[in-house]
Amino acid sequence: MTLSYQWLLDYLPAPVPVEQLSEILTSIGLEVERVSAYQEVKGGLKGLLIGEVMATEKHPNADKLTLTKVNIGSEALLSIVCGAPNVATGQKVVVAPVGATIYPTQGDPITLKAARIRGEESQGMICAEDEIGLGSSHAGILVLPADTRVGISAAELFLPYEDTIFEIGLTPNRMDAMSHWGVARDVCAYMNHHHQKNWQPRWPTSFSFTGSMPSCPIKVTIENTVACPRYSGICIDNIQVGPSPRWMEKRLKAIGVKPINNIVDITNYVLHETGQPLHAFDRSAIKGEQVLIKNASDQSEFITLDGVSRKLSREDLMICHAEQPMCIAGVYGGLESGVSPSTQQLFVESAFFDPITIRKTSFRQQLRTDAATRFEKGTDIAATLPVLERAVQLIVEIAGGKVTTAPVDRYPSPQPQKMVSLGWSYLKKISGKTYDSAAAIGILKSLGFGIEKEDTNGVTVKVPYHKPDIHLAADLVEEILRIDGLDNIAIPNSISISPAVESPAFYTKETLREKLSNQLAGMGYHEIMTNSITNSAYFPEQGESLVTMINSLSAELNALRPSLLHTALEVVSHNLNHRNLDLRLFEFGTVYAKEQTGHYREEPRLCLVLCGLSRATHWQARSTPVDLYTIKGMVELLLSSLGITASTHPKQHPQLQQTLGWQLQEKELGVAGLITEKTARQFGIKQPVYYAELNWQVLVALSTATSIRIGELPRFPSVERDLALVVPNTLPWQAIQDCLQKIRIKTLRDIKVFDIFESDKLGAGKKSIAINLTFSDPEKTLTDKEMEGWMSTIIKTLEKEVEATVRK
Repeated sequence: MTLSYQWLLDYLPAPVPVEQLSEILTSIGLEVERVSAYQEVKGGLKGLLIGEVMATEKHPNADKLTLTKVNIGSEALLSIVCGAPNVATGQKVVVAPVGATIYPTQGDPITLKAARIRGEESQGMICAEDEIGLGSSHAGILVLPADTRVGISAAELFLPYEDTIFEIGLTPNRMDAMSHWGVARDVCAYMNHHHQKNWQPRWPTSFSFTGSMPSCPIKVTIENTVACPRYSGICIDNIQVGPSPRWMEKRLKAIGVKPINNIVDITNYVLHETGQPLHAFDRSAIKGEQVLIKNASDQSEFITLDGVSRKLSREDLMICHAEQPMCIAGVYGGLESGVSPSTQQLFVESAFFDPITIRKTSFRQQLRTDAATRFEKGTDIAATLPVLERAVQLIVEIAGGKVTTAPVDRYPSPQPQKMVSLGWSYLKKISGKTYDSAAAIGILKSLGFGIEKEDTNGVTVKVPYHKPDIHLAADLVEEILRIDGLDNIAIPNSISISPAVESPAFYTKETLREKLSNQLAGMGYHEIMTNSITNSAYFPEQGESLVTMINSLSAELNALRPSLLHTALEVVSHNLNHRNLDLRLFEFGTVYAKEQTGHYREEPRLCLVLCGLSRATHWQARSTPVDLYTIKGMVELLLSSLGITASTHPKQHPQLQQTLGWQLQEKELGVAGLITEKTARQFGIKQPVYYAELNWQVLVALSTATSIRIGELPRFPSVERDLALVVPNTLPWQAIQDCLQKIRIKTLRDIKVFDIFESDKLGAGKKSIAINLTFSDPEKTLTDKEMEGWMSTIIKTLEKEVEATVRK
C-alpha cells in the first residue's frame, strides 16, 4: 500500500519525524518496504528565480534568436540569448541562471553553464513550462502575471508539492490499515503505549446527518442480503463537475492516483483516506428512482466505464435501476450511469459487500480495482454512514452540492459485535512476556476495542467492526504484541521442551526419512522433488479412482498423481535428453486416490529410479549396467536398515515388467521392476529404466514396531559351508530362503547365493544354485559334530520341500 506522509499528518495530533515513523510502522507489523521522496515537479524548481525582461534586441548573427537583459533582483542584469518567439520587454519570466539545474518534463536534467551562442554571451536561460517540468507546452517561454515579484525563487511562487511516500507491505488480514486514517490509529496506539501520550486519530469531518429532513427519493431494495448485508446512499443536488482543487490533486498524484474530475477524485480521496470505497451515480440515469442490489442474469452483457462489453455470471452482484444494471457491485461502474461533465445530481453509494463474492467477481471479470481490493479483504460495516458524511462534506465544499434529503440506509440484519475473552495467564504463555494489565487494556482501547469486563484473571472485549480478523484470544495477544513492538520480545537464554513433544510420531517418521535419505545420498543417489499435480492422460487405467482437479492450472496439470512413477520418468527423460545417462534418483512424495465412498486418500511413498551403468568404467573393473538385481538389492538394503525382513514374490504392475513385490505380515511393502517399453515411449526413453516404489507409511509403522539391537562383536569364529543344489529351473530363490528360515537353526546367521549354473548335463528343466551358509554362536566355538547335524537337517528339508538334490 502507498502512504503519503503529509496526508497522514492530517490525522495525527502532532507530527512524527519520517525516520521515527518508518521505525514505528515496521515495529507494529506494517512493514515499510521503501521510503522515497516525491516531488510534483522534478527538482522542486530549486535554483530558479523570477526575473523581468528589461530589454530585447535582435541577435546580429541569427534571425530566430533574441538578446535580452534580465533583472533577477541582483545588482547586474543578466545577458541571456533567448530563442522563444514570444519574448518581449516587460515580461515577468522564470530564469535559470548559470549553475542551476532544470528538469524537463521529458528528458534528462540539464545544468546551466555560461556559454557563447553565435558569438554572444548567454548567462542563463529564460524557461518554457516544459523545460522546468511545469507542463508540456513548448510554444514559447512561460510568461507570468505582471504583478509577480522579481527576485523571488520559482519554488516560492509555484509552491510545488513535495512529500515522502511510504510503500507498506500489508498482510492480507490487515484491512484496517488499508487507509491513511487506519494507519494513523495504529500510530496513535503506539505513541500512547510507548510515550504515554493520549492521542486519538482525528476524524476528518465534523459533518453529520442530523435534524429532520425528507426521506431519500431513491428506493433501495436488497435482494441478496448475503452478498450485500448493508447499503447506504444519499442524493446530492446542484453539483458542478469540474477540476478538483489543487491540494486534492497533489495528494492523489503523490500516491499514484490520476485526477479525473472533482466528483470522482472525492470518491478516490475518501477511499484512500478511510478505506471505504464509494461510488457516485448520475442520478438522472437511475430509472424509476429505484436501486436494486441483485445477482446478474447468466451470460448477460454489461458495458463498464472503460467501454468494454463484459459477459456476466449469475454469481456477479449488480447494482441495478428499475430496468437494467448500472454497476458491478464493489468492482467497477457502468458506462451509462457514470458521472459526466453535464451531471448535476448525484446518488452516492457507501456499502458493505461480501468479500468472497467481490473477489470471485473481480478475478472472473479481470478487474483488479482499488475498490475490489478493499472489499475482498473486508471493510468496516459500521463505517458506511460516517464515510458517507465525509464524502458529502467534500462534495458540498468542492462541487457546490446541496443535501436536501436524509440518507437511505438498508441494514436488514445488523451484525452483533463479537466478544472475545483474554486471560492474563494466557497472554503471558503465548507472548512469553509479563504484561501489566493496565498496559494491555490501554493498547486494546487505543485500537478501538470496547472493554466489556475486566478482572484479575483477564478481560473481555467487544471487537470493533474494523477488525473482522479477530476471533480468538490469540488474536488479541497478536494485537498487544504488535503495538508493544515485536522487537521488544526478549529472547530466552534457554529453550524448554515439554516431555509431551519429545518423541511424537512425526519425529520418528522424519528421523527415519532423514536416515534413509542420508544413506541413499551416501550411495550416490540424488533426491528429486516433483509436482504432485500431473497429467491425467498418463493414467487411462485409473478410472474414477483418479483425483482430477475441478479448476486445473492447465490441460497438462489436471490431476493428482496416483503414483510417483510418471513424474519421476519426466525427470529421467529430461536428464537423458541432456546426455546425463547414468542416473540414481530417489524421491519421498505423496500419492492420491479417490475411494468408492467418495473420500480421498493420500499416502506417502518412496521411489527409486536406476538407469545406465551401476559402476563407471575403470581400469581395474569393467562397467556393468544396472539390472533387476541392482534395484532388488537396493530395496532389500533399505528394508534391512529399517529392521524389516520381508519375503519377495512375483508381482503384476501395469507399467512394470520382471516385477517383484515385497510382503510382510500380509502387508504389501512395495514393488520393483523394469519400465515397460510402452511406458518408456510415452516419455521418449530408449534405454532400460528400473523403478521401485515403497509404501512409506507401512514401512514406518513396521520399523517403529521393530527393535534393532546392537550387540558386541562375536568372540568365537563363525563357520561357513557351501552347498550346491540342483533344483527345478522354475524354482525362485525366495522358496529356498523361506525353506531355510522355517528350519529355525538359531546359529544360522546368513544365507547368500554365489553362483547359478544351467546346463543340459544337469537334466531337463534343471539348474544349479550354489549357496553360502554362515553359522555362529556367541557363547562357544561350533564343533564338527554340530555342523554335520545342521547340514544334514538342511539337506533333508530342501530335498523334501523344494525337490532339491545336492550336487556332488
